[in-house]
Amino acid sequence: MASCYACTDVGRVRPTNEDRALCFAPGVCLVADGMGGHAAGEVASALLVQTVQSYLEAEARPWGEESLSRAVRAANTAILAEASQFPACEGMGTTATVFSYADDKGVWAHVGDSRLYLFRRGTLLQVTRDHSYVEGLVENGSITQAEARIHPRKNVLTRAVGVEKEVEIDTGSFEIMAGDTVLLSTDGLTNMVTDEEVASLLSGSAEDPARALVDAANAAGGKDNITAVVVKFP
Repeated sequence: MASCYACTDVGRVRPTNEDRALCFAPGVCLVADGMGGHAAGEVASALLVQTVQSYLEAEARPWGEESLSRAVRAANTAILAEASQFPACEGMGTTATVFSYADDKGVWAHVGDSRLYLFRRGTLLQVTRDHSYVEGLVENGSITQAEARIHPRKNVLTRAVGVEKEVEIDTGSFEIMAGDTVLLSTDGLTNMVTDEEVASLLSGSAEDPARALVDAANAAGGKDNITAVVVKFP
């Protein structure tokens, strides 16, 4: 049976935590990084998590890519409805990275710049693609990955949940192998901790690898909210 660890932290700079993380049975994990003025980002990420859980729990299993995609679309509708009712929430939105596993298969749905990684046999692979301005620059060759990490517009998203009536959602699946580890994280982790450091921590003996990753991001400065969900397969 897989072991799931989740940790979220406000970091060392931000006044509030707009990130959310959740693991619920059987075999679903998700992270969300909210955005918006006042406490609106907090509202958007909380609505995302609540709606996805409610939607999936009401739908027959097994949950496939389309199930996860429909759950994220339901959250998009819920966030837009909340924003239309409360002016202070206008313009809010959130990232969404959802992962579900059953038997030997993992499926995922993704919007924004939170990430899903697969750590297998000592190698860390980024499964999802960031929906961000700088990722577009990297893809067309304008800048390198190293330059993207320090680009002044690295936090500008090209897709988010709850911003427009229709949301484009990436989905995918992969076979789960014995000994695999899956990581879901917000950019508060990946902007502060290198892939090499992440791989080292995931391969280590930390009792709670999610907490260890968050602690590492805080030790590096904790400039944003930090969230990590780690799923270890025996």
